[in-house]
Amino acid sequence: MAPTSETANGGRRLVIVESPAKAKTIKGYLGPGYVVEASVGHIRDLPNGAAEVPAKYKGQPWARLGVNVDEGFQPLYVVNSDKKDQVRKLKELLADSDELFLATDEDREGEAIAWHLKEVLKPTVPVRRMVFHEITRDAIRAAVNNPRELNQLLVDAQETRRILDRLYGYEVSPVLWKKVMPRLSAGRVQSVATRLVVERERERIAFRSAEYWDLTGTFATVPEDGTFDARLASVAGRRVAQGRDFGPDGRLKNPDQVEHLSEESARALAAALAGTSFAVRSVESKPYRRSPYAPFRTTTLQQEASRKLGMGAKSTMQVAQRLYENGFITYMRTDSTTLSDTAVSAARAQVAQLYGADYVPDRPRVYASKVKNAQEAHEAIRPSGDRFRTPAETGLTGDQFRLYELIWKRTVASQMKDAVGQSVVVRVGGTAADGRDCEFSATGKVITFHGFLKAYVEGSDDPAAELDDRERRLPRVAEGDRLDARAMSVDGHATKPPARYTEATLVKELEEREIGRPSTYASIIGTILDRGYVFKKGTALVPSFLSFAVTNLLEQHFGRLVDYDFTAKMEDDLDRIATGDAQAVPWLRRFYFGDAIEGAGDVSVEAAGEASGDGGDHLAGLKELVTDLGAIDAREISSFPVGDGIVLRVGRYGPYVEGPAEPAAEGADTGEGGAAGQTGEGGTREAKRADVPADLPPDELTVELARELLAKPSGDFELGTDPATGHQIVARDGRYGPYVTEVLPEPEGAAKGGRGRTAKAGKGAAKPRTASLLKSMSLDSVTLDDALRLLALPRVVGTDPESGQEITAQNGRYGPYLKRGTDSRSLEREEQLFTVTLEEALRLYAQPKARGRAAAKPPLKELGDDPVTGRPVVVKDGRFGPYVTDGETNATLRRDDDPETITAERGYELLAEKRAKGPAKKTAKKAPAKKAAAKTAAKKSTAKSAAKKTTSKTAAKKSPAKKTSARKSSGPSDE
Repeated sequence: MAPTSETANGGRRLVIVESPAKAKTIKGYLGPGYVVEASVGHIRDLPNGAAEVPAKYKGQPWARLGVNVDEGFQPLYVVNSDKKDQVRKLKELLADSDELFLATDEDREGEAIAWHLKEVLKPTVPVRRMVFHEITRDAIRAAVNNPRELNQLLVDAQETRRILDRLYGYEVSPVLWKKVMPRLSAGRVQSVATRLVVERERERIAFRSAEYWDLTGTFATVPEDGTFDARLASVAGRRVAQGRDFGPDGRLKNPDQVEHLSEESARALAAALAGTSFAVRSVESKPYRRSPYAPFRTTTLQQEASRKLGMGAKSTMQVAQRLYENGFITYMRTDSTTLSDTAVSAARAQVAQLYGADYVPDRPRVYASKVKNAQEAHEAIRPSGDRFRTPAETGLTGDQFRLYELIWKRTVASQMKDAVGQSVVVRVGGTAADGRDCEFSATGKVITFHGFLKAYVEGSDDPAAELDDRERRLPRVAEGDRLDARAMSVDGHATKPPARYTEATLVKELEEREIGRPSTYASIIGTILDRGYVFKKGTALVPSFLSFAVTNLLEQHFGRLVDYDFTAKMEDDLDRIATGDAQAVPWLRRFYFGDAIEGAGDVSVEAAGEASGDGGDHLAGLKELVTDLGAIDAREISSFPVGDGIVLRVGRYGPYVEGPAEPAAEGADTGEGGAAGQTGEGGTREAKRADVPADLPPDELTVELARELLAKPSGDFELGTDPATGHQIVARDGRYGPYVTEVLPEPEGAAKGGRGRTAKAGKGAAKPRTASLLKSMSLDSVTLDDALRLLALPRVVGTDPESGQEITAQNGRYGPYLKRGTDSRSLEREEQLFTVTLEEALRLYAQPKARGRAAAKPPLKELGDDPVTGRPVVVKDGRFGPYVTDGETNATLRRDDDPETITAERGYELLAEKRAKGPAKKTAKKAPAKKAAAKTAAKKSTAKSAAKKTTSKTAAKKSPAKKTSARKSSGPSDE
């Protein structure tokens, strides 16, 4: 590249990109005269909690939102605390530069990052917007020489989305905290995505299976003796019922139009067909043609990576990001299926080189985008450059190699000829012994020219589906040919409930409903998995019982916000704002305040009146909806009938089933209070409860299973009386595992009820002894002797004759150990707590103390070599639970990952996600406080603080805005 006038005269240009990896690649293409630095994503955003709100705004009623809803929805932006050092560095680099190039991604988010950089850095030198769709030498040089100005419409569109998502998340999430469970979140797209998964599970719960049977005949031609299978299609002119003929209730949709075969009738028909003469009644042949699939865009890449590579949407985008930043593919967040002329030429040349000129079509193929309001003018996702590198030429390994190969194959195949052939339908008929006419049908497909199928065959969401390159050859037959029936098999089938969503099918569903933006789907799915609304069972997305409660509340009291059509219309409105056809402030005012505000605007969100059920007369705004919470019955929205009086409830500590209340035994105490199983007002025994496993799919909770759970022993297991104290000893299953404890007698005058004074003791009162069960013990087998031994811990082993210190055996958080003063030594087995002698203890202390970590435990499972690092990957049991590791990177297993059944692909995916996050950030240690000054200050302030206590309490009640720090984790940063 010839140097421009600035570089020729010794000037320096500062180029700011988003990621360090991208900066490193681009720096190599620009050379001297350019400084390339990363912003590392967004440098500023809305405040994330009360601590980030500047002092001058803290008293404002809107400060907790970070958006001034009373003054044109002005956002309050603050520089992220972890980006202040980077901003300082960028300012220093800018001070020595003659020109600034903002080279962030060319989408709404990238445009917004560029705008924020300009606003924060306040450059006094010329500012250029540098855009490119691939990171190659030619593309980067062309981008430097052809800059443009910032697109303010894209910035406004991103800002409107950000404000909308903040209002939604920060206003609706606290409702979930109050009515369902703390630390939950709601979001414009995540809540709708969760509802989709929940509705599919509801369909599965309501589904009733139907049984149907059919016949498959094996026929042989005469005299060639070629055989083929054909399925029974009709009996006496009526089509034989198949799975599609049944409704979700298990009944036939049109019973008068089909023949429903039971096992008995199917076997009788097979017997009646024995010895029947069959002949070919018709042969229908027609041309088969299949055109190539369009090049990848964001969602189709995620779907195919899920089907073919077993990669989740989030992992796919992380790997694609690395491929893009290192110059292997074009930009991976795109709605477009268009290829540039350069890419088309490269693809056609490679087709000719690898497959021959016969596979190159006469004219380049052009693909029109099917995505409504495709937001940016990117290309499809393809290999970068004007000549595509084959996968073998890239030097890539692991997931990057596999994903690049997928993209490369799809791109090359998109510029190849159609696959052509013949499809054939053969109908075979005969008359059964009982006089009924029976007709069988067989289909075949022969591909005479594979065309693009030589390079690429698309996967299917249905594992049983036949792929495009599958051939089914039938022997040559003609109408009237006689056939021999070699065999007649009877086959039974049962209708299946609708399949659960996978990441691929959920992405597809969201896109087809035009909900959200394709570029955000990976983060949306990640959010609903992380929040515990959904967990994985294999590749299926299973809703948790918690998600049922959340969806129930949102549907009943915020129906418009999770209505599919309304959410899609909001997307249309946001696109109109992006194109300048609508204004952001009137739209936000109407969404937040409703139509009570004069001049609310005329965007299509008005149509939401129908979705909200208000007939369109009044559109309640978000503020009104979250203000009136009196109608929300927290118990009702978290309760779901199972059957026979059994109800599933979602509590603060997880799901449980509750059986119907039983009459109290004659003479039972009917005083108030008590735990489950005690008697309450009215002389009835409280309903029995039992925890439900958190990973139980909701459609598997039947009445029978609920009864089994309720039948299991629960509450206190009375073990007997401690002969030394006379106190009752019980075993319980607690929140942190099974334990034993003693029940202390109630002091005189204390209120009765409950489990006795075992959970909490009043100030100054004696506390009950408590001890966790050993790993070798269980609730149903622990004895009184076991409990007394546990409660006697710590056990005095003896006194060290040299130091005079007492040695005790104790059971701790990390297992059994000995303690002598501050010196601790681990024991190998739990039984040693009761058997270790002083002599054995002294021998243990005489050995040098092991430094650092204890001896490593053997791996739980070996998964194989990581495709990225080449290191062996194993599953281990760590301090915080099971995890996968390749010796360098550790990744904790998620809740739905079973250490015994986890696949190698899942392990590699977890490690890839962890590596993509980068090393954990170290928190700077705070300087120690000056004790002397602190003590003096404390003494001086004692009298003042005592006088201010009452005033502070009153003020705290009057200032709800000061509770904003709890919102730090509530509002999602995306949709």
